[in-house]
Order: sequence, then structure tokens, then C-alpha cells
Amino acid sequence: MARKPKDVQALPELNEIESEMSQVRSKGRFRQSLKGTFGALVVVVAIAVIIAFILLPVLKITNGHNMEPGFQPGDIILIQKTSKAEKGDVCAFYFNNKLLLRRVIAKEGDVVEIDEHGYVKVNDEILEENDYISEHALGQCDIEFPFRVPTAQIFVLGDNRDYALDSRATNFGCIAQDEIYGKPLARIYPFNNMTWFGF
Repeated sequence: MARKPKDVQALPELNEIESEMSQVRSKGRFRQSLKGTFGALVVVVAIAVIIAFILLPVLKITNGHNMEPGFQPGDIILIQKTSKAEKGDVCAFYFNNKLLLRRVIAKEGDVVEIDEHGYVKVNDEILEENDYISEHALGQCDIEFPFRVPTAQIFVLGDNRDYALDSRATNFGCIAQDEIYGKPLARIYPFNNMTWFGF
């Protein structure tokens, strides 16, 4: 009969132990859940970075005013990788280990002429360029006109004609068609000038 009070006292202790064990199990499940969520988040971010790097590389225009007024230093541009570019398109390509933007003016076999005032003719037709250049200029030009674009190459010009280094200069020249890296898809920065270029 003396044991009964002891057994009655043991019940609250047992309940406390079970409660503590339940809390420990709950904390363990929470930690496991947190680890799982964090792991999934890391995987998603890694996949997004890989996709962005492979399919939609980012270009920051750091130094140069070659493509003003459309593209300004500091702009961050998403590039869609493609080797196809038509006349009038802005394309990205590597030159001296730098990714540059220029506008495709002519393709293989086309004949380019630029007069002393900077007006461009392709196959005897004057280009209408008021949509993307602010002024005509002959710029850095030491090639002879008329100039026929070589096979599998493109003739490119910067939109800032008085400043840009481009196919008008022999130390730059034409760009091989297969060296085209891609085309601007969107401007994502600055935020107040976000632009979708599309195709």
C-alpha cells in the first residue's frame, strides 16, 4: 500500500519526459524540414544561374559609347544566344576577348558605301537610320569604298557614328557570321529604362 503514492508521483514525471521527447522530436522534424527546404532552394538557384549563363547571358555595358543613344554605359542587357542576325539587328560578338554590341549593316556580297557626311548606302540604296542614330558621321574610317562584304562575314557599325570603332576601320574589320554570339533580348537595368527588344 505504501507504493501507491510513489506510482502516482511517477505519472507526472513520465508525462514531462514524454512532453520533452515530443518537443525534441518536433525540433528534429523542423530542422529536417528546414534543411530540405534550404537544399531545394540552393538547387533551384543553381539551376536558374546555369540556365541564365547558358541560355541568357548578361552583358553590362561598362566603358564605351559605341551604341549610344540606344545603349548607355551602365546598362545591363540580357543576351539571347543565337548565331543568326539580319540587317538592322543589333548583335553581340567577341572582339579582343570583350563582348561587344554593334548593328548589322550588310551581309556577304553586299556593297557598302559611306559618303563624307556619314550617309550609308548598301547596294546603292541609302539606309534610313533615324530610328537609332542621333547624327550621321564618317567617324573612324580607313577602308576604301565601295566595299564588298566578304563571304560568310557581316559589316557592322556602332550607332554612335562619330565615336564608334567598327567595320569602317581596318583594325576592326568585318565579323565572321559564325562569331555572332547573340542578340539583345531585354534591358534589365536601369529599372526606369527596362526595355524588351524581342526578335
